[in-house]
Amino acid sequence: METTPLIIGKLPLSLPKTSGTEVSKAGDAFGKMLSSTIAQVSQADIQGNKAIEKLHTGEAKNLHEVMIAVEEADISIRMLVQMRNKALEAYNQIMQMQV
Repeated sequence: METTPLIIGKLPLSLPKTSGTEVSKAGDAFGKMLSSTIAQVSQADIQGNKAIEKLHTGEAKNLHEVMIAVEEADISIRMLVQMRNKALEAYNQIMQMQV
């Protein structure tokens, strides 16, 4: 006999049943998203460094464009660090639940 999970607000008290392949697909999707994000951050960092090089060589005509590229890289790296911190925090919470 299958029962419907009780719902408090919008949160179910029981988790939906998932197969191993669904979990694997979700893991693959998360991995792809993470890889894509890291690649974008790396690209922003490279562009910021190139903008600084152009400023040093005199190729860059507008200082504000260099500053924008450097700030974009800085913000991207900070976001990636925060994502890492949140992932570690979630991992630690899961590990504590298993104790």
